[in-house]
Amino acid sequence: MKPIAPSLRRVQTPEEIYRARILIAMTVTLASVLELVDTSIVNVAVPHMMGSLGATLDEITWVSTGYVVANVIVLPISSWLANWFGRRNYFALSIMLFVFSSFMCGNADTLGGLVFWRIVQGLGGGGLISTAQATLFETFPPEEAGTGMAIFGLGIMTGPMLGPTLGGYITDAASWPWIFYINIPLGAIALLLALMYVPEQKFGSRAEEVDFAGLLLLTISIGCLQTMLERGGKLDWWASREIIAYAMTSVSAMALFVWNELRHPHPIVDLRILKNGQFAVSLVFGFVVGAALFSVVFVFPVYAQTLIGFTAWDTGMAVLPGAIASGVTMAIVGKMIPKLKVDLRLLVVMGGLIFAYSMWSHSLFTVQSGADDFFWPMVLRGVGLGMVFIPLNNLALGDLPPQQIAPASGLYALLRQLGGSVGIASSATLFSQFQESNRGEMLHHISQFTDAATHRLAQLEQLMRSHGHSEAVSHQKALMLLDGMLRKQAAMLAFEHLFLAFGVMMLAALPLLLLMRRSQFNRQGPVADH
Repeated sequence: MKPIAPSLRRVQTPEEIYRARILIAMTVTLASVLELVDTSIVNVAVPHMMGSLGATLDEITWVSTGYVVANVIVLPISSWLANWFGRRNYFALSIMLFVFSSFMCGNADTLGGLVFWRIVQGLGGGGLISTAQATLFETFPPEEAGTGMAIFGLGIMTGPMLGPTLGGYITDAASWPWIFYINIPLGAIALLLALMYVPEQKFGSRAEEVDFAGLLLLTISIGCLQTMLERGGKLDWWASREIIAYAMTSVSAMALFVWNELRHPHPIVDLRILKNGQFAVSLVFGFVVGAALFSVVFVFPVYAQTLIGFTAWDTGMAVLPGAIASGVTMAIVGKMIPKLKVDLRLLVVMGGLIFAYSMWSHSLFTVQSGADDFFWPMVLRGVGLGMVFIPLNNLALGDLPPQQIAPASGLYALLRQLGGSVGIASSATLFSQFQESNRGEMLHHISQFTDAATHRLAQLEQLMRSHGHSEAVSHQKALMLLDGMLRKQAAMLAFEHLFLAFGVMMLAALPLLLLMRRSQFNRQGPVADH
């Protein structure tokens, strides 16, 4: 009887790769989760970093911005780098760079040092997701591809959610450097497994020359765009000359980059893939899915912790049912598709509708909502995204020639990441606008002549006097409390509007499916000959 997995040595033959497919999926997913967790894990440790490094809030944001900018720059060129170094070597080098820079981040005693090593960490982590996805597409046969994508998708869904929760727990239990040190043992495990199990790519060839101009232009364009998205809300967007400069530089560099790539014999990003209309439309849909996923992941913890009073751990436990539901759904969908031969677009529509319904359920949350109120909306959210993830991946990549899977995975991951960045930036801006608009609307109905307002103000004044304050002080404190209540209600209404907007955004993207061909799970797997 053959063992279910090869011995602890490097897998090479197609039979060994097939037998190790689950371990390969778990290996690339572990590395991807480390990368995604570090995108958001530092957010809850910001106050501690500011005190330790003597940095202002505006300065400390570069700890997050530098990582994300480096991350998105590497995504579209990861296929080229994998061809240059070999996929297995590139994946292992990325993990090594990620782990080493994590150690240096924890040891940093200056803001400049921390930002520098966060950029290096982003360069190491950027190649993990797209390389992981391309590896799974080559490892699993068509009838089992759903299983591999379900394992990977669970990591993609839970990674951004686990970051703040894990970061808050580690910061409270130890200190902020440990949010980086935790990567060392987990990264070492991922590296060992990668060296043993991650196979070399079967398609793609090393470029004869390096497209330095394309690399420079892409770095400038994506770097400026991501920096603009990260800082736009703080600088009041187009009222800031800095933001306008970022936008103009990004657009100009991108135009030159496209021109360079279309005429270069060995482009660092093969834009000719966009001739495939199915893939091009899927990029737009992937952008929307990324915006919806990352925006909800960003907005819900803010709502739970500012209005409900949840801790980071409470918030993590609240979103956990949705993450589990997403993973279970993806496993079921992955197993079901090859057997039922359903039109993948139908599954995407069903998932989009379920997600939109869950967002409507989110919009019914109040300042008195609790964990029980969150359970089913979270589960529905996970089910909806789980039903969209695998079919959309196959619609995007399933009909491409094998040699284009790796570069297409990089572009697809980039658009999903940029969708998340745009979604988060837009959510932050819209929240402020919604809150002020709602507050102004409520103020129109509150005056000294309104019975309800007068009665409530009198109650608050009496409460203040019972605590020993004078009449004048009690009146001022009562007004402040009343204003705080108004702001809280205005914030709640703003969150409700945002949740509804996320659902509408998903519904608005569904007509894009009409531009795609009727498609089933028909990819010709590289290991189909096994």
